[in-house]
Amino acid sequence: MELISQPWPWYVAGPLIAITMVLLLLFGKRLGVSSNFQTMCTIAGADKIADYFKIDWKKRIWSLVFIAGSIIGGFIAQNYMMGENGEHKQIALSEATTLNLESYGMASPGHDYEPISIFNWNNLFTTQGLIIIVLGGFLIGFGTRWANGCTSGHAISGLSNLQLPSLIAVIGFFIGGLIVTWFVLPSLLIL
Repeated sequence: MELISQPWPWYVAGPLIAITMVLLLLFGKRLGVSSNFQTMCTIAGADKIADYFKIDWKKRIWSLVFIAGSIIGGFIAQNYMMGENGEHKQIALSEATTLNLESYGMASPGHDYEPISIFNWNNLFTTQGLIIIVLGGFLIGFGTRWANGCTSGHAISGLSNLQLPSLIAVIGFFIGGLIVTWFVLPSLLIL
């Protein structure tokens, strides 16, 4: 069963995000993935190890719905919202992007949301896997802690609150993303 094969148009998704942010602002809440991980770690007992996790997690339990929704939404997107292309579900990539990724040796770009040739257990212990998965994951966690929030927290919640640190963080995210996409990732894909 396929629900839809196209992403929601901006005029539907944009207002839904705006309505969500207005409601969060009215109730004094903020949106972000990293704060949810802090809540989950606190529930798991990390507050006994580090002061960073000494928070009243019961006041933040509502935000775990966001993480549950992200997991459920990812499952729905992967299994029901990818357009059909023959026998394989396919992500709509431009022909230029597909050719570019294939020139770096990526097999079947667009067949999955994340390239299975990179993000798999066998690749984890290769040089490429250690750099992309392990080092990349560490840098994301370090950067999130250093920036005092993640991309969704700063770009959606922080900018909605007109916070200058969030604007600076978002500009940094875009600069870092462009540098990695154009200069670092091509070298990593050919490892």
